[in-house]
Amino acid sequence: MSSLFIFSKYISENKKILATKVVNGVIRKGKLDVPKWEEEQAMEMYDDLFRFLGESLIDKDEKEIPDLLLEWSKKNSEMQVSSGGRLSEIINRYPPTKEIFNDILTGLSIEFGLSIRDHAYILKRIDKMLDASLNETFLWYKRLSDKQREDTEKEVLKLSAPIVPIQDGIVIVPLIGYIGRNNAKHIMDNVVPKIAELEVDHVIADFSGTLTINEYISDLIHQVGTTLRLMGIHVVITGLRPDIVQTVIHSGIDLSDVESFATVKQAVENI
Repeated sequence: MSSLFIFSKYISENKKILATKVVNGVIRKGKLDVPKWEEEQAMEMYDDLFRFLGESLIDKDEKEIPDLLLEWSKKNSEMQVSSGGRLSEIINRYPPTKEIFNDILTGLSIEFGLSIRDHAYILKRIDKMLDASLNETFLWYKRLSDKQREDTEKEVLKLSAPIVPIQDGIVIVPLIGYIGRNNAKHIMDNVVPKIAELEVDHVIADFSGTLTINEYISDLIHQVGTTLRLMGIHVVITGLRPDIVQTVIHSGIDLSDVESFATVKQAVENI
């Protein structure tokens, strides 16, 4: 019976003890304050990793990464993104983890009299697993962060131009905050069609809450007014501050056919 076989059998049979050594070692080296449930989850994952390593060395399984390790990496990323944590908090655990694995496996290699070739092969296998876990963590964290950012941007866009019914047949669309390319596109692609579905007679587009004056506001005034009027909807503009009016004029857009009032109150009274 070869030394490598005995080593592999020992790894498989003592996986829980070895997993506990790794988890406790990482917590101690990193001076981490880890909740009990996370500690137990890590032990379960490393338990499976040692089982996988032991069996793969015996069976000469060419599969290099256990599925549970990749799933665990994804869960780590999910927890960091959902809690607003940094990716560096996960990455900082990998160097001590590798060091502890190498110390444990080196000690066992010496104890079971493994050759230098076998020892190097085992360390190479475990390094590949941990590197794959780190890579999966990177990719999943970025994917989840990008999705969360996109979802947040969508919510901000919705809040930037809400539709507020005030009377039968009358709605106000207060434009709030910064109006840029994405906001303008959202209003034309989503807000205007929604207004058409509501079958209203009058729309008050209020610009008093806008923070930034740019060419998108000028174009938006023109597009919203023209589109809604073609639908037979009476459009009134309110809150056009002098700086907005100057921007519109400089853009070359004709406001002569746009009905406007200083305040929403004045517009409602007129309607």
